[in-house]
Amino acid sequence: MKRTKVKIQIQSSGLSSDGSVVMLSEAVAKKWKIPFQQTLQLRFGSSRQDVRVVPLSQAGALRISGALASRWGLFKDDQLCLQYKSSSRTLVLGPLIGVMVSRVHPGSPDKMFGVNTAFCRELTDACRLYGASVFFSTPDDLQGQGDTVKGWRYTGTWERMTFPVPNVLYNRLTSRKLENLENVQQFVGHAKTRYNAVMFNEKYLNKTEVFDALRKETGLGTYLPESHLLRSFTMLKSMCAKHPTVFLKPITGSLGKGIIRVRRQPEGSYLCHFTSLNGARKQSFSTLTQLFNTIAGKVKTQKYQIQQGLNLLTVGGRPVDFRALVQRGDTGQWGITSIVARIAGSQHFVSNLARGGSLSTVKDALARSGSAAASGGLPKLRRAALSIAKGIESQVPGHFAELGIDLAIDTAGRVWLLEVNSKPSKEDNTPLDTERKIRPSVKGLVQYARFAAKF
Repeated sequence: MKRTKVKIQIQSSGLSSDGSVVMLSEAVAKKWKIPFQQTLQLRFGSSRQDVRVVPLSQAGALRISGALASRWGLFKDDQLCLQYKSSSRTLVLGPLIGVMVSRVHPGSPDKMFGVNTAFCRELTDACRLYGASVFFSTPDDLQGQGDTVKGWRYTGTWERMTFPVPNVLYNRLTSRKLENLENVQQFVGHAKTRYNAVMFNEKYLNKTEVFDALRKETGLGTYLPESHLLRSFTMLKSMCAKHPTVFLKPITGSLGKGIIRVRRQPEGSYLCHFTSLNGARKQSFSTLTQLFNTIAGKVKTQKYQIQQGLNLLTVGGRPVDFRALVQRGDTGQWGITSIVARIAGSQHFVSNLARGGSLSTVKDALARSGSAAASGGLPKLRRAALSIAKGIESQVPGHFAELGIDLAIDTAGRVWLLEVNSKPSKEDNTPLDTERKIRPSVKGLVQYARFAAKF
């Protein structure tokens, strides 16, 4: 898409106090055939301002009044994409991206957004690189049906200010409870319907919903272990009869919390491993009835998915799985940003980094597994991840632009889907090479936001 990046200059006096006069580089005006000294409309996010454009000799600059900059949350040297739509006589600046975050810590500027602070800074840098502006809002900021929203942006320090409703909303809320707050839902609905805001990664996925949806997509069945919503003792009995190992997973869980592994022993008893932060707690049951009675309380208070256990490749006796980060890029198409291997900790059977897992390159993990089944593993993982992302797009309601897709390879070389995460952790996916200032995954987010906002 045709676009021009301009650097914002702010003039405290000399321009109109109401923002109705702006100065634009003559070269930019010539390129876009923007008329001088005529009334045009300047847009930024949901905001509109009638302006008269006057020429500026300085290359690549747009000079606006301090009053307009203050109303729109703009700062000197901001860099934004500019377009001119002659049919509507409209100058469009942007895109403006609003990131929905769970909480803010104003008293700790170095940890303003907790563990996501570095990511928020990195996203700010990426926006500057690609001609966008970004701010961060908590659920408390998302109030009302107006044309402005409160939030924070980084300008050397974190500053709280008012912004127009953004072109793009990126959902980084860390719980379903926050996503479903009435004021959050009202704000999102208002932004979409009134201002055509694009929102991506709009909700958490639950495990049963994902597996049920992907079964409908031709060609994806090969990646799906047998999996059901655990509704009864009969289902547990049936799955344990079919599979020597089954996993019980909370359908809305993350970071490996609450997972139970059930293994049928040769003599007919059942060995359970329960995840905990310190490792896995073991408990043996002589009958399935005994086991079910023990977990019945958990199953009543939280829905569980029961899934076929897999005989996975291991490294040093520890299971290994793979996290593929799949994102839409600057043309809106899905692509693989990264795939890393995650090796379970010595006292764990899940690979999450929060539970002692470690990262490795895919190539290294496959080589260290020492298994012939690892041959050709990387291209198989790439194919699976892309196919699954496209399956989510076609079968699951909602708009998603980045997915963390957890895959595994069994000892026969077959690729399996473990789960799909619509809020991939910005820590879990950190590439092994951290020298790069702005990670490709962060650049990809801004490039997609620019595409989605038609810049």
